[in-house]
Amino acid sequence: MAALLRSARLLKFSPSGVLQITGTKRVGPSLSRLYSGAIHSGTRTGVCSRQISPASQNVSRYHAALGCVRSYTVATQEKEANMAVRSKQAQQFDWALAKLDSSVRRTGRITKTLLLRIFHDICRAGYPSSNQALLLLRSCGSLLPEIRLEERTKLAHHMWEKLQQLGAQYDVSHYNALLKVYLQNQFKFSPTDFLAKMESANVQPNRVIMMSLYVLYFTFLLFFLSTILGFMKSKDLPITEAVFSSLVTGHARRGDMENAKNILSVMRGAGMEPGPETYVSLLTAYAEKGDMDGLKKTLETAESADCSLMDRDIMQVIFTLAKSGHEQYLPEMIERLRLERNYIPDAMNLCLSLITQGLEDTAFQVLKTMPALQSENSDSPQMGSFFLRHCVNMDTAIEKITSYCKELKESDLHTSPLIFTLSCALDAKKTDMSLKLMKILKEQDFPIRPHYFWPLLTQHVKDNNVSGVLEVVKSMQQFDVSPDVDTLNKYILPVFSDLEAAQQALEVIQNALCVCKFIPQTKPHSLCVGVCVFPFCLEAVSFFLYNLIDSMSAAEAQAQKDKLRKYFNQLQTQNIFISVNIYRGIRNLLESYHIPELSKVHSLTAKSFSPNSKVLALERRLAELKAENKPLDFVLKQTIQAVCAEENLQRALELKQQHEEEMTAGCYATLINLCCRQDNVEEALNLKTELSRKDSSVVLDAGKYIMLVKTLSLNGRVDEAVEMLKEMKEKEVVLNDSHVGMLFHLLNSVVIKGGPSAVQQLQDTIFALGLAKPSANLCSPLITAYLNSEDLSGAVDAVQECQRLYKYLPRLHDILVGLVEKGDTDLLQKAIDFVSQERGEMTMLYDLFFAFLQTGRYREARKIIETPGLRAKPGRLQWFAEKCIFANQMETLEQMVDMTAKLFECDRDELYSYILRLCKETNDWKKAEAVWMKMQEENVIPRERTLRLLASILRSNGQEVPFEEPEVKSPSAYGMLKDAHEKGVAVSAGTYDHLIRSLLAEGSIDAAMAVKDIAASHMPGFRLSNNANSLLIITLSKKDEAKDALENLKSMLQAQNVPSKLTIIRLVQALGRKGDVAAINEVQSLVAGLGTNLNLSNMLFINNTALAHIKSGDVDSAVELLKDVYTSPDSKSPSMSFVFRRIIEEANDTALDKLSAMAEQLANHFAFYRPVLDLFLQLLDNDKVEDAKLLLAVSMSVGKINTLTSLIPNFAGKDVLYSYQMKCHCLDKDLSAAKALHEQMQKEGIVADELSLKRLAVLYRNAGEPVPFIEPQVSLTHKRFDSTDEQKTLH
Repeated sequence: MAALLRSARLLKFSPSGVLQITGTKRVGPSLSRLYSGAIHSGTRTGVCSRQISPASQNVSRYHAALGCVRSYTVATQEKEANMAVRSKQAQQFDWALAKLDSSVRRTGRITKTLLLRIFHDICRAGYPSSNQALLLLRSCGSLLPEIRLEERTKLAHHMWEKLQQLGAQYDVSHYNALLKVYLQNQFKFSPTDFLAKMESANVQPNRVIMMSLYVLYFTFLLFFLSTILGFMKSKDLPITEAVFSSLVTGHARRGDMENAKNILSVMRGAGMEPGPETYVSLLTAYAEKGDMDGLKKTLETAESADCSLMDRDIMQVIFTLAKSGHEQYLPEMIERLRLERNYIPDAMNLCLSLITQGLEDTAFQVLKTMPALQSENSDSPQMGSFFLRHCVNMDTAIEKITSYCKELKESDLHTSPLIFTLSCALDAKKTDMSLKLMKILKEQDFPIRPHYFWPLLTQHVKDNNVSGVLEVVKSMQQFDVSPDVDTLNKYILPVFSDLEAAQQALEVIQNALCVCKFIPQTKPHSLCVGVCVFPFCLEAVSFFLYNLIDSMSAAEAQAQKDKLRKYFNQLQTQNIFISVNIYRGIRNLLESYHIPELSKVHSLTAKSFSPNSKVLALERRLAELKAENKPLDFVLKQTIQAVCAEENLQRALELKQQHEEEMTAGCYATLINLCCRQDNVEEALNLKTELSRKDSSVVLDAGKYIMLVKTLSLNGRVDEAVEMLKEMKEKEVVLNDSHVGMLFHLLNSVVIKGGPSAVQQLQDTIFALGLAKPSANLCSPLITAYLNSEDLSGAVDAVQECQRLYKYLPRLHDILVGLVEKGDTDLLQKAIDFVSQERGEMTMLYDLFFAFLQTGRYREARKIIETPGLRAKPGRLQWFAEKCIFANQMETLEQMVDMTAKLFECDRDELYSYILRLCKETNDWKKAEAVWMKMQEENVIPRERTLRLLASILRSNGQEVPFEEPEVKSPSAYGMLKDAHEKGVAVSAGTYDHLIRSLLAEGSIDAAMAVKDIAASHMPGFRLSNNANSLLIITLSKKDEAKDALENLKSMLQAQNVPSKLTIIRLVQALGRKGDVAAINEVQSLVAGLGTNLNLSNMLFINNTALAHIKSGDVDSAVELLKDVYTSPDSKSPSMSFVFRRIIEEANDTALDKLSAMAEQLANHFAFYRPVLDLFLQLLDNDKVEDAKLLLAVSMSVGKINTLTSLIPNFAGKDVLYSYQMKCHCLDKDLSAAKALHEQMQKEGIVADELSLKRLAVLYRNAGEPVPFIEPQVSLTHKRFDSTDEQKTLH
């Protein structure tokens, strides 16, 4: 083999394609081809994974590489001084990764500017890691279609050398990346030299890189097919479709088209059906020869073989035809493009590659196929902007560019192509092209403005190039353009040494001399206070004011105090407000200058409250009140609630019997709830009847009614349950989100005992009465009932009815799985046809894919996922992966990951991490190792979290970690400390303390305590510092070791040390999570006895005490505690957002039900709106928008909403608010509302932005009314950035 390699000194590799063209929305194979009945045993055959070419992997395979981080080098000993830098660099690399990932997701490519920016940032840090080097090298290939091939390779070599100089460690993955870049860039190189270079670096080629070299080698040197295949078998190399594809290309390059075509027969003889990759290789070979007949026959063969060729395959043929000089065949091939889904970004990449190769006319033909896919609502088309920009960058002849612009304009594909091209030329600093375009525009009576020349002047000013500036000024004069004040001050005058020199040089321009005479010659730092405020720069006013005061000394501020006061007054009179953060900065500055009277500061204080007593104390209090003949209402209610919390129904009924006259509606409600919990339906109904007889106006809350309905249903009294639901409607009982959750659990509980009919009856009643809105959750119990009874036909009919009535498809996956397992193809076809019609083909395909996977029908699943046009849906893939992990289904999960290898925008690292997670749970290190090899073969670069997970699996099983594990700072420092002690090096107490704090900051308590023991053994009397003690308590609290944390706090206080504020907060929160009310009270007492004010809010203890009650199941005590806080006469309306956030995060419906009822009661009865506001905001923060809306509807009127709005005083962002309102009106096509809003803005003196006016103008035109103002020339399309940037540059 070595001799053969030496015989080919220089080989020129060319990729079999240029772009990875994404898929289509075409319908996949019919169900009859995908499914053949129920599951049966036997071998499964699958379709070979598709690999069009290394250069075609822009979006699918290479996208996975960009979404991750990898390093293969063995970990080396690093100096402690470098570790902080490397840690910081890992964070910077995450940013770079995100930027590249975003670019590839959106466009399938990256820009040279972004790549170089990341490269320079990494080099500037000075310690490039293997991860970063790998990412940069991989980005120098086909992901840069806008860069010439030789420039890409040159860039790769430059990065390789520079990063190596900076200390980057290269391993086999880096050489593999460089090899693939050579392939994608068609670079000539010697395989023997390449292998020798690896050998000299002591890097052994692995199976992946040898496979690549073999395939590339066979592409050009062919002897005997049997010899080649035999050699690969002897080396245990898989003979894949890529090998046969290379053989096709090799025969074609030698002019042997007959044998190239015969490779298809050889594949079939080897039991492998030719796939798209092989056909594309053959088509590309015919395209290079200009053999149109061969092209047509091959396309017919592929179609007859049921091999689906997508637009991206045809685009590779188009590129090859154009590059080979066979332009006469291009129209026929372009007609074969079907404009599939995702066609536009792929066609854009093809156009860019063609322009880069100097084939602009072909690129323009492809461009003209794209407009049909643009939005019909586009009123300002901008098609071709990317095309024109790249033509400018590639220095395309100005005549060609103007002809393209003319055709785009005449075809209404672009509103202002010449103006946009000028903008691109100015951005690229192409002076000659810019001036020629300006000349053409001026001939068309387009006004040339001074700021058009700013980009041309910028570099001259930076280089202090006087002659260059004067040349541009002369060009301005040729266009009869005079420099304005901004042009002179920013782009002309700075190059001159003084004003006199500028006047002499600019004598040729009459207006310039006039302006120069008025330039103030004052000292640059002289103070000049004045007011110049515009509606669009309120933020600038804030920054100006802060920087003005910050630039003063204390003496200057004292001297200018009157002017500053005057300025503040003027701002106030003009209704201009400074943002809170900047105001705080200004206030601090004024205080430091000893003039605090210019700002006003208010402080708030809070008072503490005591918690409620327990059951025994309540009963004693109740007896005392009865003996004193005093009212028992409130105490009786508290007592019954406390007894019911202990589930003591007998005692609760005894209390009712003893104090029947004093029983309130709340007491009855509590008792009814307890009866329902204990399934005592008769007693619950008796209590309800007794309550109605006592006071017919009293209405139970929704929670109690639902409990009654559930109890009746479970006891077979469904008709009575329905009547109870009707009573809820008659009495106008309002349900919130937690009540809807209770309805779901109610229906689900009826499934087993009542069956489909009972569930259907209750569900129909709930929806018909409008007690709750239909949802997938509420509809699912009915499907569950059918599935439990094995009535799949009824389940299909029920789910179709749910979709027709409510637009939901509950438990569709389970239905499809059941149908596949049963082998009922007719019913399955009926189900998927319905899903496709209602939800679209993409949803149907994923549903069917998951059903086949779940049932082991892998061949059918592969055909589904390879449907052209299908793209990755991360949420759906994650859902199924989590399902497999939960059920320990390794084979199913592996099959899903393998089948999605070519799926567009599929995050491969994410999918492989799911397999590793399951390996971790099953402790299967051999499977994890196999996954690692597969990731390398697929060129996936894992994220650091994946590397850590894999390393953990291998290390825990005593296996060697075959890559450089991401560094962790503290353990290395701990190791260095142990080494220092072994060598007898003295370590100071401060060093011990610093290391302990570092370990605690990372959560390494055991290591920190080990260091403490070492310190104590070497330094008797060693004690932790205040900061270290505080950090220890915080770390213990975060790990929910609250008991140990409390003991450490006591020890700290005994040593006369004062904990930090954050220490107390974290400890109290941990105790709240544990449900330890007594410990929270103890901490509060300890803090009160400190004698030092830690500035702790009393709500810290109240909120966490409430959470502790909730954790221990005593929700009523929490409610009473919080209610007492808000109903206290001196209450300052403190916040309880923390409580709401915690119970929402923990999905504690019972607590949320009671606390939300308390908040509504406080708002409606006591006019305390803070709890409702806190709940409202927390619902929004947790994306529960509908619940938030319902809360407003239930508990607030318009007046109360205005009261809530008043809690945000001096709201200064009305311009932003109104712009969003205008957008909403326009989306709703509500012209009257939009008119009214515009009139309101005019009355309030708020200037509408151009985008709002544009939207309003479109509404006027669509309604056939004249536009009563000058319509701004801005775009409303998805290319708004291009349009707005153009307007800013050219007007």
